[in-house]
Amino acid sequence: MNLIEYPDREAMFMGLADRLSSELGETLRMEEGASLCVPGGTTPGPVFDLLSASRLDWDRVTVFLNDERWVPESSERSNAGLLRRRLLVERAAAARYLPLFAADRAPEEAIPDLAAAIEPHLPISVLLLGMGADRHIASLFPGADRLAEALAPDAPVLVPMRVEAAGEPRVTLSARVLAGAMRIHILITGDEKRAALDSARALSPEEAPVRAVLANATVHWAA
Repeated sequence: MNLIEYPDREAMFMGLADRLSSELGETLRMEEGASLCVPGGTTPGPVFDLLSASRLDWDRVTVFLNDERWVPESSERSNAGLLRRRLLVERAAAARYLPLFAADRAPEEAIPDLAAAIEPHLPISVLLLGMGADRHIASLFPGADRLAEALAPDAPVLVPMRVEAAGEPRVTLSARVLAGAMRIHILITGDEKRAALDSARALSPEEAPVRAVLANATVHWAA
């Protein structure tokens, strides 16, 4: 794990956006296309605002989420809705977006089609994750109903996930897919999450799912 500490959040957002843009550009110079996998939630919003204006060949970039709540984009709970407002705008509006939601179907029914769309874009070129105070990443929550399946070495690309603390049913990329990304970044803020990260190193992935990706991750932290 590589930990970068920033003097404040603004410096972190700017530094991280620049890093992501540089890594995408490097990938595009070597490959026909690049994949960018990002979290939902409000914390990465400023990073998305900056990244969306980057001078990249966005039409060669495929964007998808780490996980998604099983709600339509029109819902204020939708991670996809956040991306539409904060990342897939300006220059980045030219990127291809792959959803993790399908209307009128249960997650278990839709996953084969959703996974088939993502699989050609693996391994992920650039991965950005958040982490909760409970040490979850994506929708890999401690105590979730299918966490063991999602953590398994032979896990599928996508796993449906339900846990009381998460509210709606969710769909999440598995730990195998997340850990297989070419470049892994984790964005955290505040002392509580810093303490959770520090303690995660002594816990199992079942107790601290962030452990599944931590070895090869760069963590970006500001108070």
